[in-house]
Amino acid sequence: MNGLMMDTKLSITAIMEHAERVNGTAEIVSVTRDNPRHRYNYREAFARTRQLANAIARWSLAQGDRIATLAWNDYRHFETYYAAACSGYVCHTINPRLFPEQITYIINHAQDRYVFLDPDFVPLVEGLAGECPGVQGWVVLTTQEHMPRSNLPNLICYESLLAGESDEFTWPELDENAACALCYTSGTTGNPKGVMYSHRSTILHAYGSMMPDAMGVSHRDTILPIVPMFHVNAWGVPYSAPMAGARLVFPGNKMGDGETLATLINEEGVTLSAGVPTVWLSLLAYLKSSGNRVDSLQRVIVGGAACPLSVMEDFDTYGVETRVGWGMTEMSPLGTVNTSPSSRERYSDEDFARIRLKAGRPIFGVEMKIVDDQGNEQPWDGEAFGSLKVRGPWICSSYFKLEDSDAHAEAGWFETGDVATIDPDGFMAITDRTKDVIKSGGEWISSIEVENVATDHPKVAEAAVIGHYHPKWSERPLLIVVRGPEGQDLTAEEMLAWFEGKIARWWTPEAVQFVDELPHTATGKIQKVTLREMFKDYQFPE
Repeated sequence: MNGLMMDTKLSITAIMEHAERVNGTAEIVSVTRDNPRHRYNYREAFARTRQLANAIARWSLAQGDRIATLAWNDYRHFETYYAAACSGYVCHTINPRLFPEQITYIINHAQDRYVFLDPDFVPLVEGLAGECPGVQGWVVLTTQEHMPRSNLPNLICYESLLAGESDEFTWPELDENAACALCYTSGTTGNPKGVMYSHRSTILHAYGSMMPDAMGVSHRDTILPIVPMFHVNAWGVPYSAPMAGARLVFPGNKMGDGETLATLINEEGVTLSAGVPTVWLSLLAYLKSSGNRVDSLQRVIVGGAACPLSVMEDFDTYGVETRVGWGMTEMSPLGTVNTSPSSRERYSDEDFARIRLKAGRPIFGVEMKIVDDQGNEQPWDGEAFGSLKVRGPWICSSYFKLEDSDAHAEAGWFETGDVATIDPDGFMAITDRTKDVIKSGGEWISSIEVENVATDHPKVAEAAVIGHYHPKWSERPLLIVVRGPEGQDLTAEEMLAWFEGKIARWWTPEAVQFVDELPHTATGKIQKVTLREMFKDYQFPE
């Protein structure tokens, strides 16, 4: 016997229609090249979205065709998100920080028909357009008077495209399992892989992210999504914010500038923001040097890389709650969130610091388990560790155009590539990537835990640990450090002494090497493959 409930489809179109009718007056603020502070509301945004949909309808596109974006976080990018997906096409967000060769590969692999791009990226596209024969037009997200000079063929001005179009449009009825968005992994090894999201998965992910113990999005919030819209749909904020009726503040190409972020937070009354650790380091450095505060800011979501404890403790001094999140492009991306500050009184200072560094607890909709090398599930005791596997309605089942490949070692579960522990309270801690585990004398060392301690040193800007050959112990940890602005006198001896009493003695790195910078992927993650290649001929001192 089935329940007697209506079978309404879960589609992004429903978000748009709800936001326009219920939350229509909520404001969207954007920093763009042609306007330092553009303002309008959801009702006006979705009227323009219908204009764009009418313009796109004149192109000879079929349902499921890909429309790409190479753009910062702003209102025109937001309109493109909805016009493309709700018209039955796939909004393919491309990371402009990738190498040109990777961008060319991605455009061709996805078979993008049109590309919407920020004026900043016209020079980038000029260098690769000739190798993308499938692209029929390049739409620049600006006004006619601000159009850059370019010899690109089929160059289209966004505002001219909308001009004269009606703001009435009948959206097609879409299957909730139809594809709506596409995002490629950054591809640290091999070519990037495409993750294809559905309307259903996107709606469910937005619901999950809004829960109080996740991002806790409500209509009372003003949200500054610093995480790029070209990276896993800005962690779902372009969907969850209009669902809730939250104000949106888009930083444009100023997402990495501490002073600009502080100004936006204070002038717009931002209560919630999301971004990677390097963004928060920049903001905190500005606040410390200027003496300014961010009193409206209540909480920040940190993801994309391990968050140093010092960042959390610095935010504490400003009355800002730090919530660490973990996920992957393949997970839409949200998997776990750490809301330990809400139960601060349960822990001693030492235990609280330890629990804050964990990735957090899985939100409803994400199942996880850890398994050993033989596939045996390990206990949630905080001690046993194993390969982390996940499943759920917003986790990918296979990669785009690789549907027949062996995407998962176990049917129905996604192999994350992370090594983790899970404690009895459900707090998961990433201890390493599977390929980065250090085995010294047959014993396991967590490179991430060593890195966390290293980056807490006041003279360290960034640090990475790799396993390196040792004649006696097979492998020993090698610490690679970027000195901070006040750390030019930091020595290897001082650095190694810092670990005393903070980690097991035998976990202490065998040696330290100082570098000017660490290699990163386009999404800001340290490329340990590159580091291992850089130091392949290194020999530990006797």
